[in-house]
Amino acid sequence: MARKKTDQETDMQFEEAMKRLEEVVLRLEEGEIPLEEAITLYQEGVTLSRICGQKLNAIEAKITQLVEEDGMLKQKAFRVEGEA
Repeated sequence: MARKKTDQETDMQFEEAMKRLEEVVLRLEEGEIPLEEAITLYQEGVTLSRICGQKLNAIEAKITQLVEEDGMLKQKAFRVEGEA
């Protein structure tokens, strides 16, 4: 069953999700936190990682590149090398 997006996931900007993810990772790397808190932080980190990935995929789908073909500029969908 698909999980519903929370308001936080829908409204959160990429930059703020990434910043919070970095904070979560730093906190987990410290290692001086109780197990329950570590589990909660880990779950938050997974959610934040998913948000960042979805936002990057959406942005990548919108990016077009200008290429010159036959002396004319044309728009083409952006593709990362090595992807189908």
